[in-house]
Amino acid sequence: MKTPFKNIVHVLRLNRWVVLSVVVIAGLVCLVSVLLVAKMYRESLNHAFMVSREGEVIPLVWKHQQQNLEVEALAHLEQFHNWFYGVDAGSYENHMEKVLWLGDASVAEVYRQKKADGFYNRLLQYSLVQQVERIDSKIVMGEEYMEFQTRTHLQIRRGSVLDTYELVTSGHLIQVERNFPHNPHGLLITDFFENTLRKIETYESTEK
Repeated sequence: MKTPFKNIVHVLRLNRWVVLSVVVIAGLVCLVSVLLVAKMYRESLNHAFMVSREGEVIPLVWKHQQQNLEVEALAHLEQFHNWFYGVDAGSYENHMEKVLWLGDASVAEVYRQKKADGFYNRLLQYSLVQQVERIDSKIVMGEEYMEFQTRTHLQIRRGSVLDTYELVTSGHLIQVERNFPHNPHGLLITDFFENTLRKIETYESTEK
């Protein structure tokens, strides 16, 4: 005689086997996944590193990131110095608005100091044109920031008179959020300082 209890027992047994099967399959999937990850990790250890000239073992991805960061840092410094020092009576205010996105309060302080010294008044009064002729930057990469020193050749023109100067600036670069179009490289100049400014004599320019 058939009773509903036999059907219930059958269903419970079937459910138990289904659950066990799912658990076993899930365990196998996890095991295979762990083995694949371990294999990929071992392969990455064998193929994703390079040896520098100093004998240091460096991950290739990290190396490429550092190289790209250095390229962006040089572009950032070139953009900054072109805007900050390539000025005339009609462009300096617009340039300063752009420059203040690329540096912190130390850049603003240098700008205020130049303004207090009457530099921008002289641009207006004498119709001076200050052009950037050359920018050479050196960068030392660090873990938290980059140290830089930049040599900028400037030409100051007043009428027919043309003088050339060499300006040396220094500071640090830190990474920040990219801000298009104001700060596309995602870098910020800190501790900015004008180290030296000297006039390049005519004979020096001729020798070069």
